[in-house]
Amino acid sequence: MKARLFLYILLIYFTTNKSNTAAAQSVAGLTGKADTSFTTYSAFISTQKKFPDITIVPETHSEFVQELKNIPYCSFSNRVLKTDVFYTASEKKIDRPAILIIHGGGWRSGNRSQHYPLAERLAAAGYVCFTPEYRLSTEALFPAAVYDIKAAIRWVRKNAMQYHIDTSKIVVLGFSAGGELAAFMGTTPNMPLFEGTACDTDMRSNVNAVIDIDGTLSFVHPDSREGDDSKRISAATNWFGYPKKENIKLWEAASPLSYVNGNTAPTLFINSAVAAMHAGREDYIKILTEHHIYTEVKEFEGAPHAFCLFDPWFEPTVQCILSFLKKVFP
Repeated sequence: MKARLFLYILLIYFTTNKSNTAAAQSVAGLTGKADTSFTTYSAFISTQKKFPDITIVPETHSEFVQELKNIPYCSFSNRVLKTDVFYTASEKKIDRPAILIIHGGGWRSGNRSQHYPLAERLAAAGYVCFTPEYRLSTEALFPAAVYDIKAAIRWVRKNAMQYHIDTSKIVVLGFSAGGELAAFMGTTPNMPLFEGTACDTDMRSNVNAVIDIDGTLSFVHPDSREGDDSKRISAATNWFGYPKKENIKLWEAASPLSYVNGNTAPTLFINSAVAAMHAGREDYIKILTEHHIYTEVKEFEGAPHAFCLFDPWFEPTVQCILSFLKKVFP
């Protein structure tokens, strides 16, 4: 608890007391324009060079799965954040687990529609799935995205009756940058510093399970590649507004590994063969194990970072998720 309090103080200090940092926080990345550099198709073209047999997973649009698009979940100033909802209609109004699916793209690019196939597949298996958008680093710096996902969790809890959700079974799942955000949700439940001040603040933001698909756990771990600005400004530098060397304490305070403890939700790690995307995983698991919190790892041998978007890895990924959730929600 003392360590977490120390990190809170550091985060407040290094994001508000700009005059005492080595340099002012950069807002050059706040272009106000969408960054479309990371899409499923662009990832496919890049990945296909080494894996020529891969295919993009299509949307199914199953007659059994209901899809509601562009539902507002949080509004402030002139901004309206939206989510999509996927669920199966049933005559028996049984409360079911909810899964929030967070897209990747380096906190700067990507789109929630990239995980429609996954949402459809999991909804068909009996889960109520949500694909919330969040503010990217072209629009707002850290911790805005954290505030947004926390708000989405609170909105899901508030609307549990409408969507027949069991609020003791809320799951947050994310890929890449979304995986980092998912882990952050699991390690910082109901922490006032990370809740923000907008939207359903009377509700709680804790989750009951985390699924991290190749999302970093630490921005400062020795094995992490986050913060390499040698060729171009890195995704994390754009998100924080500071290079790592100028404000490493902020980078540390933004790392899920800094907060993992006995209140962290059971966690599934689904990883590619890209070692840097696992940085801090064993340290994280060690802490969970010490607290007797269930954790599981599935690593796809030889798989590229964007594996979950493509066949032949998509269905094994789905099966891994379903198997994990059956264990944590028997």
